[in-house]
Amino acid sequence: MPEKLFPTTRLEAFSDGVLAVIITIMVLELKVPEQNGPAGLLKIAPILFIYFLSFTFIGIYWINHHHLIHRTEQADHRVLYSNLAFLFSASLLPFFTAYVIEKHADSFSVALYAASMIVTGITFLLLRLAVGRLLKQTGGLQPEDIATERKHYASLALYLIAIPLAHFHPYLALTAITLVTVVWIVPTAATPACPEDSTSYR
Repeated sequence: MPEKLFPTTRLEAFSDGVLAVIITIMVLELKVPEQNGPAGLLKIAPILFIYFLSFTFIGIYWINHHHLIHRTEQADHRVLYSNLAFLFSASLLPFFTAYVIEKHADSFSVALYAASMIVTGITFLLLRLAVGRLLKQTGGLQPEDIATERKHYASLALYLIAIPLAHFHPYLALTAITLVTVVWIVPTAATPACPEDSTSYR
């Protein structure tokens, strides 16, 4: 009996909505400083940095989710469930972002923040593998996909390193997390004019 396949239209619409809500929730954590002038703004600079990092994290996933799902017109149960797992893990990011902010980026909160990014990265990797399985069946899998998958594993390794690093120097761990984000921004920005043909997704 052939495996049942579903159109990806609802999956994309649902995912876009969830990721949009995640970003909206995160911005609610930004509070106007009590102190007036540049000094007040400077005081909340670390909070703005954490928010920017989390926003960029979700933004990159949204872009690469689009590139990934657009490559297949149908989804099986593996794609649906792995996509749901990814959205669940991503939906926890506002909590971990708020946790880092409330705890003033101490060692434990930053380590927890890095751990949440590992979980999100793993679930997105499962989604990538599920889509890759469909592409392999249809002959759409490309050599670039393997290279991107290896890059994904390297990113997970850096997130993993950031956890013990947070216990020695939290901001150094945040720098490592930022480095991973920058690594994925560069290929995304360098994609061809027609993004649908790009294989440089997260």
